[in-house]
Amino acid sequence: MMLQAETLHEAAAILDLIGVAVFAVTGALVAARRQMDPIGFIIVGTATAIGGGTMRDLVLGVRPVFWVTDQSFLVVSVLASLATFWAARSIRRIFKALLWMDAVGMAMFAVAGTQKATNLGAGPVVAVLMGVMTASFGGLLRDVLCGEKPLLFHREIYATAALIGAGLWLALEPAGLAPEVRSILGFVAAFGVRAAAIRWGISLPNYRHPEA
Repeated sequence: MMLQAETLHEAAAILDLIGVAVFAVTGALVAARRQMDPIGFIIVGTATAIGGGTMRDLVLGVRPVFWVTDQSFLVVSVLASLATFWAARSIRRIFKALLWMDAVGMAMFAVAGTQKATNLGAGPVVAVLMGVMTASFGGLLRDVLCGEKPLLFHREIYATAALIGAGLWLALEPAGLAPEVRSILGFVAAFGVRAAAIRWGISLPNYRHPEA
């Protein structure tokens, strides 16, 4: 039983590192659009990768935050950002690549953030909120640093997709499914909703002034 728990912990850690790498790439792709130097890639990529998790840990009172205790997250962020500096030159449609990579990272972090908050004893509403925060705050920070209109505030479905993935992960808990199965289903739900929004231009209605 203890061996199984250790295996699940190791698997979750690997998925967290993959999510960090994916989000670092999305930050670096925006840096590529802004024609930054390697340091700019590292700063924007790392801020994107660890920004959401940092905010989550600060809100939940986790001290020190996750990347201070495990510096592999910083190493992965830097390496992924630098790799993108060289690879971005061969990516013709950077914005399209950014959208899809961001969708993957968002879905992974929505589930991971909810799971961590639950493990720390947070209630259902707070846990889902932490999942959405983990998934979206890094991208928000990325766009602000690069002077872009935050993707989170576009009409496109983004935070809603994270909310669906996080909510599904939590809703499946009473069913007795294994955490990894719930994580897969939550990821698929969040990514599927975001992918549909990208593919078919689905969006939420935005506010319009009456005189408009």
